[in-house]
Parts: sequence; structure tokens; C-alpha cells
Amino acid sequence: MSGNANRLSWVDTAKGLSIILVVMMHSAYGVGEETGQAGILHWIIAWATPFRMPEFFLISGLFLSQVIARDWLKFADRRIVHYFYFYALWAVLQIVFKVGLGTGDPLSMLQQIALAVVDPYGVLWFIYMLAVFSLMTKVLWDLRVNSWVALGLAAVLQILPIHDTGSYIVDQFAEYFVYFFAGYALAPWIFRAVDWAQERVTLSLGLLALYAVGNGLLVFTGGFEMQPVHIETGFASLPVLHLALALAGSLALCTSAALLAKLPFMDWLRWLGAHSIVVYLSFSIPMALTRVVLLKVGIIEDTSILSVIVMLVAMLSPLVLYWAIERTGWGKFLFERPAWAHLPGTPGSRSAVTPTRVAPAE
Repeated sequence: MSGNANRLSWVDTAKGLSIILVVMMHSAYGVGEETGQAGILHWIIAWATPFRMPEFFLISGLFLSQVIARDWLKFADRRIVHYFYFYALWAVLQIVFKVGLGTGDPLSMLQQIALAVVDPYGVLWFIYMLAVFSLMTKVLWDLRVNSWVALGLAAVLQILPIHDTGSYIVDQFAEYFVYFFAGYALAPWIFRAVDWAQERVTLSLGLLALYAVGNGLLVFTGGFEMQPVHIETGFASLPVLHLALALAGSLALCTSAALLAKLPFMDWLRWLGAHSIVVYLSFSIPMALTRVVLLKVGIIEDTSILSVIVMLVAMLSPLVLYWAIERTGWGKFLFERPAWAHLPGTPGSRSAVTPTRVAPAE
């Protein structure tokens, strides 16, 4: 396998692990809110809390250097408009389903749609922030801001207690931009570190085991608190230490993905990662439906079992939908950006040929 192919393989595998953790968290919290209890998935999510979202952003920034020097039109089309198209489409679909059909109040539905422009809606906030982070990184690059200076400032933003400004975008920018920018700025070192780990499997497994134990100790001590819809992670939540654990955990997940990518029977995880955005966009609706149906039927009462079933359905349903669309050709706009949604003169626009899939941007 060539170096580039190997890198793409483990990056996709890392995205597969990431999307599993994301769906797991929302499934566990959704069921926990209804049952008032925590299940086994809560404990897994608690352990992964320091790095669960940071590593998703870090991975998303790894290949940004390949497109950062493009002119603004091409960059904006590939890294900003690309994400905003899918965010807008799926935000409307989810609001119509959850608010419009759920409450029968069209005015409330329209208000939610309007608010989603400036206040990222539900689980789709990640897609929204990818566009914002790409925009900011391009601005910093055009201004020739030193990457180490920018990374330091982003780290300061993360460390400062910027959590309740009244703007969800500002709060999430302060919390997560450092990881996206780290993926972009530190990509050469990250790739070298992962290559090093792949060549030293036994040593890497030992280091990963030490990290797993150390991360667990910091998460589950020092004020750890488990609630059905919220987790306090003890010492791991302390400023500076939280940032360090998030970066260490992100690298550990990348290393784990690289080792898993060497195993042929784990190719399903690589495939899942290659389609992770498909899952991210559309898992919340089947997740909510499954949870409601299971709770109404009432045959299963155990929170752990309910959470696992909800998670599996939420993971698989988007892939079934994607498969059906690929087979029938109907509804391609859900996961492929049509020509009209491209900026004029860019690849994929009406002046070009093929639409752009929802696969992660370069």
C-alpha cells in the first residue's frame, strides 16, 4: 500500500471510530433522559469525553494544507459552501420533522429555521463549525499569521472560561478551534508519529494501554459525576490538563486507527469512516424514532440494552438510506451537492460535470 493510500486508510478508520463515539453519546443521553438512568454506554462515553469531539475536529483539519493556498473562490466552494449546503439542507429536514411534524406549529418551525442561521441546530453544529473553522484558517493563512502564534492563541481561547457568552458559535469556536487548527498545522508531525507507531506495534500497544489507564484515572477521579444526560469528568476537566488530554487522546485514537487499519477484517470500520458524514447528517431522526418506539412498547426496560439498540439503528439506518439512494438514483441531493449549489466557475458547478459528494472535504 502506498504512503498516501495508507494514510487515507487510517484517517478513514479514525473517522469510523469517531462517528461511533458521536452516535453512542447521543443515543446514550437520549435514552438516559427518558429512563432517568445511566447505562454501559455512558461509562464508555465518560472515558472518551476528553477527546471525543476534539479528535473529530483534528482529523478534519489534517488535509487542509492541500487546499489552503487555493484562490478564495475554489477554497470557499470546497471548504465552506460545501459544508453549509449540507448543514442548511439537513437542518431544515430535521426541524420540519422534529418541530413541524412533532408539534404541528408551523410558526415555531419557521422560527427555528431562521434561528438555525446564526445558532447551529442540534447535532449539526459540527458541520456548521467545520465551515467556520475552515474560513478562519484561510483568513489566518492569507494574513500570514505564524502557525505557532495562531495555535497558541487558539489554545488560550480553549483554556479561558469562554462557555456561556450567549452565542453558541463563539462558545464552540473557543472550545474547539484549537483542535482543528492543530490538525492543519501539525499534520506533518501527526503523520510521522502515526507512521512511527505502525512500525512498532508492540511498543505502540503498550503506550496506548498506559494512556487508556491514565486517561481513565483522570476522568473517574477528582469530582467525577455520572448523570443520565451529563457527565462531570473529574480531574480531566481542569483547564490546561483538559487541552493536553484532548490532544493526547486525539493522537491515541489516530494511532489506534492506524493499527486497526492493518487488519483486513476491520475494513468495515474504514468504510464507515469514509461515509461518516453521511451518518452524522442523518442519524438523529432514526435514533429519535427508535427510542420513542422502544419506550412506548416497553418490552425492554434496561437502559444499557435500550441504548445499544438505539445506537445500532441510528448507525445503520443512514447507511441503508445511502445504499438505497445509490441503487435507485433518487434523492442524491441528500448526500451529493448538486451543480447549482456550487460557486460559479468551480469544479462541480454547472460549467463543470459531476456533483460533489458529501465525503469529507480535502
